[in-house]
Amino acid sequence: MENEIVKTDLLIVGAGPAGAALACFLASHGLSGIMISAAPGTAETPRAHITNMAALECLRDIGLDKQCIEAGASGDHMIHTRWCHSMAGEEYARVYSFGNDPKRKADYDAASPCDHIDLPQTALEPILVRRAVAKGWTLRFNTTFLTFTRPSDTPDVIISTIRDDLSNKTYKIQSRFLFGCDGARSQVIRELGIPLIRKPSQGLALNVLVKADLSHLMKSRAGNLHWVFQPDRELPVWAWLCVLRMVKPWDEWMFVFMPRPGADLNGDDMIASHEEYVSRVKDVIGDHSVDVEVLHVGKWQINEVVAEYYSDGNIFCLGDAVHRHPPFNGLGSNTCIQDAFNLAWKISYVMSGRAGPQLLDSYSAERQPVGFDIITRANQGLRDHLPWMDAMGITESDVEKRKALLAELEDKGAAGRKRRQDFRHGIEKTRTEFHGLGIEMNQQYRSGAVYLDDEPEAPLLPHEVVLEHLISTYPGMRLPHAWLNTRVPGKQLSTIDLAGHGGYCLITGPGGAAWKEAADQVAKAVNVAIKSYSIGWKEDYEDVYFDWEKRREVEEDGCVLIRPDRFVAWRSKSMSEDPRGKLETVMRKVLSL
Repeated sequence: MENEIVKTDLLIVGAGPAGAALACFLASHGLSGIMISAAPGTAETPRAHITNMAALECLRDIGLDKQCIEAGASGDHMIHTRWCHSMAGEEYARVYSFGNDPKRKADYDAASPCDHIDLPQTALEPILVRRAVAKGWTLRFNTTFLTFTRPSDTPDVIISTIRDDLSNKTYKIQSRFLFGCDGARSQVIRELGIPLIRKPSQGLALNVLVKADLSHLMKSRAGNLHWVFQPDRELPVWAWLCVLRMVKPWDEWMFVFMPRPGADLNGDDMIASHEEYVSRVKDVIGDHSVDVEVLHVGKWQINEVVAEYYSDGNIFCLGDAVHRHPPFNGLGSNTCIQDAFNLAWKISYVMSGRAGPQLLDSYSAERQPVGFDIITRANQGLRDHLPWMDAMGITESDVEKRKALLAELEDKGAAGRKRRQDFRHGIEKTRTEFHGLGIEMNQQYRSGAVYLDDEPEAPLLPHEVVLEHLISTYPGMRLPHAWLNTRVPGKQLSTIDLAGHGGYCLITGPGGAAWKEAADQVAKAVNVAIKSYSIGWKEDYEDVYFDWEKRREVEEDGCVLIRPDRFVAWRSKSMSEDPRGKLETVMRKVLSL
């Protein structure tokens, strides 16, 4: 086996959300290869769970969104985030979360045809892996990537050394492309020597996965995230406060314990017995009659790390290999899926000769800035909780001081008023985590795969860029969603459903027939599928709510060209004197032809 060389065009290292999603998206282009994972199987603990609209739109493109929605918990289970003394006891505050605020509903409806769901990684990974294998991918668990070489005389060839962990024997895989989707301890990143931008860690956290039926408590406490803290008690160092996260409604939970500020995280302070875990879990629940089964315990580092670049030649890294951060804002697996969606169509186009190799340079150029923003936002999301913690006295080490500060909240005079205001302002500050529509949807790509020669300066992002989504057809931004129908109404569909599915798409309106003719001609000239549609009065689709008219930012006889990943490649504000010539110029440039 040591002398064996297995040959494939595509080798994916890692079968988590990034690797398995990449295999699915590549499969949608008719491509298959080998995917390996050092793990014995799919995720054994829930880890990532919030699946946002941007990620679901990617999965919708290949018809996996329905399976994910069926496997996850719907939005009504995610209606609130709460702050309380225990699950059965006193509540201090609650906020609407993840699109459930009535005052923000219109913003979310305007952003996407999809809704947030709570889908644990233990449910997501099997869905992705099953699809990949069904579409021809070979999957090898218990298989570790060790190193690679690139022969100088054949730069397009990568020879990876692999170990079968069951037999402890090594062999080699020859591939044209290598994808490092191997998580926060990525061996591919280490072998490439890609520099990492690191900010100081914010410490450790402890996950305790628990089976416990809390359905009797949830009728008046609905929500998938609950901050539970008891500043009036002396608590173990490892369990200073708890973020209780629903895994399955309402009988499986992740108790995320955060240690006391300043604790010795390398010593014995983070170690507890099984009995101590159970005792603390029951205290957090507040109803000691509930049966508790601890399923898994694990520590994790609160990282703020992003790779300086995501690719080197024919090797590409994505997912947690290149961006590592805490779960605040629920950006983890969502960003992994979007990395994969961005990359897959480019690989397909280059392999088939429909695009030049330079198209692949756009992957790092587009996704690395997104990764930087994501890790910054996720860590700021944690820091945004400090004001309410200060107001509740949680950051004080002395229990008597904490009791005094907690009692001050009940003071009817100026001191109590000030502390209650501080607490309320602190809770309001967390809205950037629970209604971060902007950080989820405002990606702006700048690369050779986006045509900006005809554009003025980019539109300014909203003042509250984390909270507010900028809807625009400016090149490099996601195609705006608008509901459409036919003249004789049938099933409505979104503008995003017209685009994607492996091809380019051109959208025009009344007076834009020449653009559709140009799309047919240019598609043949460059050997790339370009679907074209007209939206408007008695056109292919009716703009029944007039939302597309408000959001398209071009005239009726203009056009918007959309990439296979549903991001705008180019637009023309009105009809060109030479629509075919202009469109062909654009296509050849964005495809590096």
